[in-house]
Amino acid sequence: MVPSAREALADVRDGASFAVGGFGLSGIPSVLIQALYDSGVTGISVVSNNCGTDGGGLGLLLAAGRIARVTASYIGENREFARQYLAGEVEVELTPQGSLAERLRAGGCGIPAFYTPAGVGTPIATGGLPLRHAPDGSVAVASPPKEVREFDGRPYVLERGIRTDFALVRAAKGDRHGNLVFSKAARNFNPLAAMAGRITIAEVEELTDLDPDEVHLPGVFVQRVVVLTPEQAAAKGIEKRTVRP
Repeated sequence: MVPSAREALADVRDGASFAVGGFGLSGIPSVLIQALYDSGVTGISVVSNNCGTDGGGLGLLLAAGRIARVTASYIGENREFARQYLAGEVEVELTPQGSLAERLRAGGCGIPAFYTPAGVGTPIATGGLPLRHAPDGSVAVASPPKEVREFDGRPYVLERGIRTDFALVRAAKGDRHGNLVFSKAARNFNPLAAMAGRITIAEVEELTDLDPDEVHLPGVFVQRVVVLTPEQAAAKGIEKRTVRP
C-alpha cells in the first residue's frame, strides 16, 4: 500500500518506459497519469492501446511534450497525437491490437517472442512503416522487416514480447496483496499492461477482501497499490457523450 499516487511514482525518472491500461478513456489510470504529469518527468516511452484523447488520459503528457515514443494499435481521434507523429515530434510503433495484447502478456510471462499470422504480407512483416517522420513529412525512420517462418504450410511473423520499467493500471477493487478485480469493459488492456511492468502500480476504487475465485489479476504482478478517494473513483471521463434528442 502506498499513501498517494505521487509517492507511488517517486522513483520514476526521465526516459522511463510505461505500459498503461485503458482503451480510449475507459479504464485508464487517470489519477496515476495526472501524478506522472505533475512529477515533470519527460522523454518517456509509452505502451498502450492508444494515447488518450486531446486533453484526456495520456493526451495530457503528449500535449506537454513529455512522451518520446509510443507503441500503440491506433492513433484514434487524438488530433495532437496525429500532429506530433506526422511532424516527427514523437516516434510511433503501430502494431495490430491482438498482437499488442499478446506482446504484453508474453512479456509478463517471460516469453521473449512468438509467431502470429497477424500482419503477414503487410508492412508489419515486410517493414517500411514510418516510425518517425521528418519535419518535411518524409519518413525519417522506418520499421525493419521481421522474421517470417512457415508452420504447417502457413506463414507467421515473429513478434517480440514487451517489458517496461513501470505499468500503470486501474481496477474496480483490490486487496492489500495487490489482487485486482476489473469492472466489465474497463478491464480491457489493464491486466495485460500490469503483467508487462517490472514495477506495477495499481489505483483501485475500493480496497476490500477478495474471494480468490473473483480475482482477475493475481497480486504477484502488482508491487504498489494506491486507494482512490470516493471523488477520484467517481471521476471518469466519457469519450463520446450520446443523449437522446
